[in-house]
Amino acid sequence: MGLKLAVISDTHYGDKTRNLPTFLFGHLEKVKPELVLHAGDVTDPELLERIEKVAPVLAVRGNADRLNLPEEEVVDVGALRIGLIHGHQLFSLNAHFLTLKALDMGVEVLVFGHTHRFYHEMHSLHGRRVVLINPGSPVFPRMDSPGFAVLKVSGENVSVKRITFW
Repeated sequence: MGLKLAVISDTHYGDKTRNLPTFLFGHLEKVKPELVLHAGDVTDPELLERIEKVAPVLAVRGNADRLNLPEEEVVDVGALRIGLIHGHQLFSLNAHFLTLKALDMGVEVLVFGHTHRFYHEMHSLHGRRVVLINPGSPVFPRMDSPGFAVLKVSGENVSVKRITFW
C-alpha cells in the first residue's frame, strides 16, 4: 500500500495571521498522513506543535522564519529519497534550477515552497528522473487556491494528489 505524506508550505502563522488554519487541520485529520513535510515559512513553532498532534513533522526554514530549522533536509521514504527546501535560496525556481538542486541533493523528489502556488511536474536530466512538488499555501495562495499536497510513496513510485479547500 505504501506511505502517505502530507506536504505543506507557506503557512505564515504568526506573521501574517494569528488564526490557526482550521481548514488545513480538518483536511490533515481526514488524510491521516504518516509524516508531514513543511517546506518553510512556518513562522511560529506553535503551528508545528499543532501539526505534530496529527503526524510527525519534518520542516525547513523559509525566508520569513526566525525558527531554528535547517535550510534543507533529506528523508528516505520507501525506496525514494525526498529533498525538502523552501526555495528562496535558489537563483530561480524554474524547473531546470530545481532539477539541478535535486540532483545536487541526491534525491528523486524535491519538495519546495516560496511561490505560494501549487506545482507538480516530472523532469529528467542526465538520465535521472526528478519529481518536483510545490504544495502551494493553505492560507495565502498567490493566483491559486488554498491547499496542500498528499504524496503516496510505494517503492520507487510516487503519486501526488492536490487537496484544495474550496
